[in-house]
Amino acid sequence: VQLQASGGGLVQAGGSLRLSCTASPSTFSINAIAWYRQVPGKEREFLAMVNNHGDPTYGDSGEGRFHISRDNAKNTVYLQMNSLKVEDTARYICSAMRIGSQYWGQGTQVTVSS
Repeated sequence: VQLQASGGGLVQAGGSLRLSCTASPSTFSINAIAWYRQVPGKEREFLAMVNNHGDPTYGDSGEGRFHISRDNAKNTVYLQMNSLKVEDTARYICSAMRIGSQYWGQGTQVTVSS
């Protein structure tokens, strides 16, 4: 499984971004896809996960302002991020999980300016 994240960039505080994570060759047999973020020198932080039924689970940092969704026809999971804050600046990384395996993409950088 290969994962390609996109949609990051520079945004002002209060703005929104939608990140995409596309799996190849497909999301078939993937149980769940999750979004994490990482700041240099800090631990990777879990944000949200969606299973193959479309059921979401949010971490503490993803609850409220972030919304995860899945489009199986496009093999893509989205992370809608609203009311962004400067402290949301990080590299956002998606991960796919099968039974016994976890795959990581390279991520996409999000920078929120004040």
